[in-house]
Amino acid sequence: MRVLVVTAVPAERDAVTRAFGGAPQVREAPGAELHRAGPFDVLAGGVGPAAAAAATAFALASAPEPYALVVSAGIGGGFAPAAPVGSLVVATGIVAADLGAETPDGFVPVTGLGFGRDTFLPPASLVRDVVAATGAVPGPVLTVSTVTGSAARTATLLAAHPGAVAEAMEGFGVAEAADRLGVPALELRAVSNAVGPRDRGAWRIGDALAALTEAFGKTAPVVEGWTPS
Repeated sequence: MRVLVVTAVPAERDAVTRAFGGAPQVREAPGAELHRAGPFDVLAGGVGPAAAAAATAFALASAPEPYALVVSAGIGGGFAPAAPVGSLVVATGIVAADLGAETPDGFVPVTGLGFGRDTFLPPASLVRDVVAATGAVPGPVLTVSTVTGSAARTATLLAAHPGAVAEAMEGFGVAEAADRLGVPALELRAVSNAVGPRDRGAWRIGDALAALTEAFGKTAPVVEGWTPS
């Protein structure tokens, strides 16, 4: 079973492929390089939901063989205390947290406007098995176009999405593209920083990338043994 993994930047892509040791096989794809490692084809699709959706769509449409699963992977911010720095999270829901409209009464999601969707649900059995294998924290992962940098914004997000464990910038775009082609999506994030007031000095990007590598070493056998329903 082939799996497409979409990261934002090369450092995340390389963290995934390091889980398998050796040099990955590299194949050119429209707009990106695909690095093949184990059951995964891994690409750095760019930052943000639009770039992630475009890269995912191109990779799926141009694949010489169909993919059974798409994974949005990388680092992200964790909501304390559920997901501390260095932990791993797996999305039970991939949520577009800022897709909608501002109104005098507050934010209205796109679904509240009467069109579109704002959440994709990864396969529950796969989420359960990846959590068991990796010790990851399960919960909704929010896709945002602007990284949260204040306590007020953090509180607003948690009020709108109780139980959210992390935020990142690509998951919803990946899931949107995968859904258009009928492929299930999963989101896996290593926490590099706490969501809240921006303190770049407190970020632990190296530790998060190492956690991502470890996570994929444990995730690979789970994915290989999973049967899409």
